[in-house]
Amino acid sequence: MSTTHAVRIHQHGGPEVLRWEEVTLPEPAAGEARVRHHAVGLNYIDVYFRSGLYPQTLPSGLGAEAAGVVEAVGPGVTEVAVGDRVAYAGGPNGAYALARNLPAAKLVGLPEDISFEQGAAMMLQGMTAEYLIRRTYAVKKGETVLVHAAAGGVGLILCQWLKHLGATVIGTVGTDAKAELTRAHGCDHPIVYAREDFVARVREITGGALLPVVYDSVGKDTFMKSLDCLRPLGLMVVFGNASGAVPPFDVGILAAKGSLFLTRPTLATYTATRADLLASTGALFDVVLKGAVKIEVNQRFALADAAAAHRALEARQTTGSTILLP
Repeated sequence: MSTTHAVRIHQHGGPEVLRWEEVTLPEPAAGEARVRHHAVGLNYIDVYFRSGLYPQTLPSGLGAEAAGVVEAVGPGVTEVAVGDRVAYAGGPNGAYALARNLPAAKLVGLPEDISFEQGAAMMLQGMTAEYLIRRTYAVKKGETVLVHAAAGGVGLILCQWLKHLGATVIGTVGTDAKAELTRAHGCDHPIVYAREDFVARVREITGGALLPVVYDSVGKDTFMKSLDCLRPLGLMVVFGNASGAVPPFDVGILAAKGSLFLTRPTLATYTATRADLLASTGALFDVVLKGAVKIEVNQRFALADAAAAHRALEARQTTGSTILLP
């Protein structure tokens, strides 16, 4: 039994509910490992848990990904050993901590050529990109696809990985600066949604053929117009709701717009087994080590100042990946 510090919430609300507290850390139980964090990832899903959009029992920790070194292991652990460099994403909330215990089966070895900062910044966003473009819809060379919020953490990884696959990438962004950022990361056609109708631009870019798939983490503000970007039998992939949840709608709309498909996938489902987790991270590490996908940490905050990081994220003042440093 020892003590450490962690960011915790005792009620749902804005960034002000985040508290830096001393917490008790027991010895790892059977199947668990203790990880001393070197860097912690920041993701929009953290906001959903903090606000109460995604319910959880309170008080609670926050945060879904980090990278660090294994300090101790509980009985029966075979996946990792003391001293291993590891990273993880998913599992129980609680990554906003100096150290924590978590199921060893959630940990993967971090290659020596990938830094702790990169590891903390890439796991959730990178594995999300992996399943979206390789499994939810297997993008093929020569296809044209649309990525909303293309300058965000997942967005920049998607743009690079899609370009590596040989796809043509259309991406929506909020500003000219973000348009330039996405263009530098493989986005062929950035669309500044504040002044351009992205449906009209998609029709223009594709010569009216429209798209086989749309990747949308924005939700309410983009959903209905995104359906108009899909060709018959196209797939609408809603994997987030930064603007709010998509309201209920008549599923007959999918028929009217061309027998469209709709899915709401989660990383938890796509990495539910140890084999799927290792396959996903293996593919991610491969494209990063090749240089096809560059993981860029564009913002750093002290872990104890997580509230400031949340404010910047919600104000759309961040690009690429943001990390919290112990």
